[in-house]
Amino acid sequence: MSPSAGQEPAVVRVNDNLEVPWSPGMTVRDLLRQCRFTYSLITVTVNGQVIRREEYDTYPIPPGAEVRVIHLIAGG
Repeated sequence: MSPSAGQEPAVVRVNDNLEVPWSPGMTVRDLLRQCRFTYSLITVTVNGQVIRREEYDTYPIPPGAEVRVIHLIAGG
């Protein structure tokens, strides 16, 4: 479905600094690929809800979602 006249296309906001075009059926995995997040140790939240790694392929991202992708690192 295309946006109505005068209406902006839906986006997903990632980490407060990146806007990614939303598309119907978009999953967490799709978004990670589109943003080129390839680091294996990450945590993802969608609208404040932590998403389990097992759900990345199937968890749908709604239009206008606020997504956080947190890279986990350890140090000493």
